[in-house]
Amino acid sequence: MQKNIINDLLWRGLIQNKVPGIENQVKKPTTIYTGFDPTSDSLHLGNLLPIIVLIHFQKMGHQSLILIGEATGFIGDPSEKDESRIFLKREKLHDNAKSIKNQIIRLIKDHSEGIELLNNINWIKNLYFLEFIREIGKFFTVNYLMSKDSVKKRMKNNKNGISFTEFSYSLIQGYDFLYLNEVKNCQIQIGGSDQWGNITTGIELIKRKTGKKVYGFTFPLITKPNGEKFGKSHNGNNIWLDKNKTSPYKFYQFFMNVSDENVERYIKIYTFLSKEVIDNLILNHKKDPSKRILQKKLAFYLTEWVHGYESSKTIMKISNILFNEINLELLDEKYFMMIYENIPHMFLSYIEFKKGIFILDILKHSGFFTSKSESYRAMKANSILLNKKIIKENIILTKNNIICKKYIIFQFGKKEFFILKID
Repeated sequence: MQKNIINDLLWRGLIQNKVPGIENQVKKPTTIYTGFDPTSDSLHLGNLLPIIVLIHFQKMGHQSLILIGEATGFIGDPSEKDESRIFLKREKLHDNAKSIKNQIIRLIKDHSEGIELLNNINWIKNLYFLEFIREIGKFFTVNYLMSKDSVKKRMKNNKNGISFTEFSYSLIQGYDFLYLNEVKNCQIQIGGSDQWGNITTGIELIKRKTGKKVYGFTFPLITKPNGEKFGKSHNGNNIWLDKNKTSPYKFYQFFMNVSDENVERYIKIYTFLSKEVIDNLILNHKKDPSKRILQKKLAFYLTEWVHGYESSKTIMKISNILFNEINLELLDEKYFMMIYENIPHMFLSYIEFKKGIFILDILKHSGFFTSKSESYRAMKANSILLNKKIIKENIILTKNNIICKKYIIFQFGKKEFFILKID
């Protein structure tokens, strides 16, 4: 408890807003919680942050609660949403909750002592509607709830306003905090910056109903390259923790491609490395940024945590083959199999191959381009490589293009790869 965890989290960039007085609260053993609504069957990159914060607290001897919001997911959080959510069926939410729970268990397996998993369906299912709006709703005016950013933005950006269902979300999440405070003596709630309104509603509810002082803080949202937040109900360009939704290779490459400007921030946010180790890594990185010391450390660290050591070692080998000047002709088939299993790929029978197939016909399956004309322009701009050699014409592929008896590797620009397997 001697280490000032709030100062450490501030240094790491893991606190954006906080309730005054929290510094004194964490000088003694404290219970802290965060929650995840199961609106998808997988967590994503942004969801790692609250888990990381809870592990920091757990390492300092505090107790942590992770709440799976099967009940709140049934309603839908309007935060950062311009349109009403599509309601999921109860069975789907239940399946998603089980899937997310299993992911969380894997992520905290080395820190499970002091971290408890809960599901708010277990207490909210017993609430009576009239009792809830009488005993909980009486503590808040409509004006108070209308002042929350999640409501104000919806009223401003959507001509249909906000449904009563979503309008009630903040009260239900506030009730979660009240319940956990009463049953688990929980004093702190954390969440992304978009959750500040929901967190402060819970703090106010506990204060008005019980007179107790509780706390909360938020961390900054991690955004996609296009500036959008990662979200479980957004599929485009999300970096998922489920390997079937985002391959370990794509997960690894996301961090390898982080800019120098962001990688110093990410190494503090996403790792448990000490300040001394991180400062030394940053110093060495700045001596020669082309070596991408921080990106490599971050990519391996997180891929190992999320997907396991063996997977991260495999991805490192694949990246070394694809991004360095290695003669593909000298590689054994086991390396091509690793590449095939981890990057976008296509299978083609040798009978189909012998009929004659043009490069552009293969490229339309690669995901590089949205049209054949776009891929043709890229070819004319010398941006298409076949087995690491520039291709300038839309030739028919022949057996001379095959390496290791059955593979052809296509590349677009410096970072995009696709492999064809012929058998």
